[in-house]
Amino acid sequence: MWRPEYAGQERRKYIRLDSVFPVEFRLVSLDGKRFLSDWLQGFSNNISKGGICLSVNNFPPDLAKYLKDKQAKVSLDIEIPLNRKPIPAQAVISWIRDVADEPNKYLIGLNYEEIDSRQGSRIMRYAWTKKLFSPIALSIIIILGLALVVNSIISAKLINGNKALVGQLVKILQESSIAKQKVKELSRERQDLQLEINALEVRIKTAEEERGRLETAKVSEMGEVNSLIEKLMQEKDSLQEQMISLQRQEGAITEDLLHLDKRKANLEKANLDKMYQWIKKRQNPRNGLVMSFQGDKNAPGWAFIYDQALAIEAYTYFADFERAKKVLNFFKRKSQKEGTLFLNAYYINDGTPAQQMVYAEANIHLGIAILQYTKKSRDSRYLGMAEWIAERIIVLQNQDKEGGVRGEPNIEWFAMERNLNACVFFNLLYKVTAKPQYLQARDKLLGWLSRHISEEIAANKTDIVDTNVWAIAAIGPEKLDELGINPDRIVELAEDSRGVKVEYVRPDGQRVKIEGFDFTPERDAAKAGVVYSEGTAQMVLVFKIMANFYYKKGMIAKARSYEVKADAYLVGLGNMIIPGLSLSEQAESCVAYATQDAADTGHGWVMPRSKTSGSISGTVYTLFAYYSYNPLELDKE
Repeated sequence: MWRPEYAGQERRKYIRLDSVFPVEFRLVSLDGKRFLSDWLQGFSNNISKGGICLSVNNFPPDLAKYLKDKQAKVSLDIEIPLNRKPIPAQAVISWIRDVADEPNKYLIGLNYEEIDSRQGSRIMRYAWTKKLFSPIALSIIIILGLALVVNSIISAKLINGNKALVGQLVKILQESSIAKQKVKELSRERQDLQLEINALEVRIKTAEEERGRLETAKVSEMGEVNSLIEKLMQEKDSLQEQMISLQRQEGAITEDLLHLDKRKANLEKANLDKMYQWIKKRQNPRNGLVMSFQGDKNAPGWAFIYDQALAIEAYTYFADFERAKKVLNFFKRKSQKEGTLFLNAYYINDGTPAQQMVYAEANIHLGIAILQYTKKSRDSRYLGMAEWIAERIIVLQNQDKEGGVRGEPNIEWFAMERNLNACVFFNLLYKVTAKPQYLQARDKLLGWLSRHISEEIAANKTDIVDTNVWAIAAIGPEKLDELGINPDRIVELAEDSRGVKVEYVRPDGQRVKIEGFDFTPERDAAKAGVVYSEGTAQMVLVFKIMANFYYKKGMIAKARSYEVKADAYLVGLGNMIIPGLSLSEQAESCVAYATQDAADTGHGWVMPRSKTSGSISGTVYTLFAYYSYNPLELDKE
């Protein structure tokens, strides 16, 4: 292993820090004229008045060679806690050492070449303050340890209380579902009885008419008719008694159902509050990123852009603007250093890239979230970032003569969902800025969408739940109607091809029946049916939008039928609410991503490796579904 050569005296001049702070850096040529790398993330290890030691994970070997050969200098942005702006510095390599048993991890010793003397003194004051307060910190740790024991007892009570709360909701949902099914059965029996009574009344009337014609006939014939009428009247009386009994049963069950619904509403409200608390707990307080999944070993500590956008919208919906700003500030810093669209995922701990792919769709969702935040908070400081995204999406749009948006730079394929969200993005951006280029981009996309949605409906097909059917949330049933597209037909296709009923085994081992929506048609996928919470919640929103559409048209019965569907699928989502799985989060609730783990969605990616995995997207959209919030519309003032 290569070892640096530096004197013990040089080592001793460094101060070992009790806590680290982030340092962004990039390699510069020795003449200072060329950048040899993008911005990278490191953490302070030791510092001195004349330099700093960095700990760097996942450092590319080719860049490490530059430093080992001392063929580069380093440009630094040092982020000191409580300091508003990073401290810039220029440094030369003193030594570099790779860390045993940790591939591509290095300790790098740097000597300052350029740094503002006041800022350098500020760094040292921070270091000495941390050093001098270590004994105090140790005492505090002991006190906190004792407090932790007490807190553990309290937490255990909270955890048990939360599990009981979730369990009560599941039980109420099951009882409510059974009661509603019984009401339906009694209603059908009542309707069948009414038909039988109506038929008897017709027969009685016919017999009475026949008796009128036989007034002058033989007495024996008259007696037969009277006997028939008496028999029919007895049957009618018996059926009416059965009808009264059914009405009483239906009334009693309906009354019980009203009490269940009141209890269910209270339990849902309590669980919704805990779900939002869970979303807040997922946020890294330092860089603002929100962990996408809990329990998936394939994406440990990952923060996907799409989920960051949803978290921003959730924080914005609840007027939690400070949390929303923390996420937005992370991307604002990135946009100042990256020339292209944002990467698809970052590590929540240090903000370094977890995936190098660039997806237009994820960036579009972030743009929509920025506009929602801007509108509700009246804070326009991030609007420029939304336009920064829009400029790059328009470049992709201009690559297609029909006006569609490609998946990413230099990729030929298109997707309905991406273009729907791009249409929403440009529409909202035009409403906020009134700039004509966004209106033009929106109208081009409306034309593209109108053609392609019509083609798919004509072919009796629909893509995944959140594509064609999501046009109802994105464009609205009124606009679709204007374009000659039947929104009811879109919903029918989604229900026919994606609607499933499955058995879900909850974390406590309880088995429940859930009705919801799958990623792909069950007949096309090599798997049993799967209900995924995000798509099911989106369908609930669609049903509610359709209900409002028909209420405005005065078509009450049709509107009510959509409301009934929305309520039925909300029951399924309620059954997917589970306690948080980590020790620190079991006092909160979240929503399982899907009823099956590690299944191929059929669209190029696999579901999380745990069916009890808490999901930001599933939890956020379930909240939106319960509160009837459409994230693709700006609130009307």
